Amino acid sequence: MNKKKNLKIICICSIFLLLLILFAFFYINKSKKIKIGNNSSSQEIIENILNISSYETVIEVEVNSNKNTNRYVIKQTYIQEETSEQEILEPENIQGIKIIKNENELKLENSKLNLTKIYNDYAYVTDNCMDLSTFIELYKQNGKQEYEEKNGEIILNVENADNPYTKYRTLYISKDTGNPIKMEIKDNSKKTSIYILYREVKFQ
Repeated sequence: MNKKKNLKIICICSIFLLLLILFAFFYINKSKKIKIGNNSSSQEIIENILNISSYETVIEVEVNSNKNTNRYVIKQTYIQEETSEQEILEPENIQGIKIIKNENELKLENSKLNLTKIYNDYAYVTDNCMDLSTFIELYKQNGKQEYEEKNGEIILNVENADNPYTKYRTLYISKDTGNPIKMEIKDNSKKTSIYILYREVKFQ
């Protein structure tokens, strides 16, 4: 009697163990498929970026020229098809300057500063190549719209043939948050002319 009981227990345990092994096998395979199929989630993140209607961000900018390197902290605000605004937070000597672009109109707001000096010394800051919205429009116009994934980041590349100083542009997006991390802008010799680090990003 005890032998039959023990045999029954062994049989039940064996079936349970077999089911557990089968479950583990299917779960591992499913996990692999999900991992391989991450392109769909990456596509969703890209679509979200490409279809934002407005945003607000604080960026750290490094502008490299032949003579020197300048650094800025800028607050950017963008409302689709209406206006974009850049307010310089740092350095202190040009703090508070607002660069407002409305369609083809560019307006600089700061009564304390010589406007001619702004154009001569800070040309890159008034260039909308640093706007995330400009990158998005260029990427949309690009027929290939290719991207790659590396180290938990989605990397978008686009070319702008109109300007040799900002020809190659690369946007890095976090796969975890879906937010931009940084943007690299390079000239036609592939030397980095502008490096942007996204400190804060708010989509609306």
